Amino acid sequence: MTVAAKVSEPHLDELAKRVDDAVAALAELDPKARAVAEELKDALEAVHRAGLTTMVRRMRADDAARAVLFELVDEPVVHLLLSLHGIIRPDPLTHAGRVLESVRPQLQSHGGDVTLVRVEDGTAYVRLEGSCNGCSMSSVTLRNLVEEALVQGVPAISAVEVLPNEPSPTLIPLEALRIGPAAGRDGWAKLGPAAGLVDGDVTARSLTADSGERAEVIVVSVDHRLSAYRNECAHEALPLDNAILDAENGTLTCPWHGFCYDASSGECLSAPGAQLEQLPLRVDDGDVWVRVRG
Repeated sequence: MTVAAKVSEPHLDELAKRVDDAVAALAELDPKARAVAEELKDALEAVHRAGLTTMVRRMRADDAARAVLFELVDEPVVHLLLSLHGIIRPDPLTHAGRVLESVRPQLQSHGGDVTLVRVEDGTAYVRLEGSCNGCSMSSVTLRNLVEEALVQGVPAISAVEVLPNEPSPTLIPLEALRIGPAAGRDGWAKLGPAAGLVDGDVTARSLTADSGERAEVIVVSVDHRLSAYRNECAHEALPLDNAILDAENGTLTCPWHGFCYDASSGECLSAPGAQLEQLPLRVDDGDVWVRVRG
């Protein structure tokens, strides 16, 4: 007596690979053969879509069958099949990911990219990279492209929020933090009273420590948090005296060529990897001190 071996159902990954391999092979056919193959594919998909739509409609109309339908939809293969034919909508996160894939080549052709973080309460939260995350008109256009694609392409999304990139920490040597009687000899220079720095503004100064070290610096004040940098854009070392500070978004934009920086860390948002040279800053007895020694 023989027992028929149980045939295992193919895994979703195996089925998806077969589809991907077939699509890749289709692209290599000559135009005439490819046209015939695509017509056959479209015809079969139309038959499947019509049959599946009828089945789903009938099952939804029957109280007993509706529960079975909902159980089937939770099966990965069935869910994928119904999603491919547009019979059910994919979850917003999956749908948004597909939409972003359609605009990604255009973003990358301009040196940018986008990462979908999450979709929550109708809002898609994304992080923009490279040229998408600058302050120039071209970067604004790319950001608008992402927002338009998501809002128009995903019914569940009504708004897009761009999250700030997580800046790389600027490491300051411990010995640089010493403030005291010998501060000037350690390369520290007194900038002046902290109360004299206008919040939401950029202050440029020429500083000289008692030990003779000199530096052109800028101090940026955002929500009364101070950051000091050498007064040189990371692009061409041009001065940032007239840099545009957007306190609401926490960005500092070079007035010469539009390079945009995180105002608190100095990280360049227009060209990842570039950064303003941040200088140690401390407030001692109400006075701002900046260490100008390199």
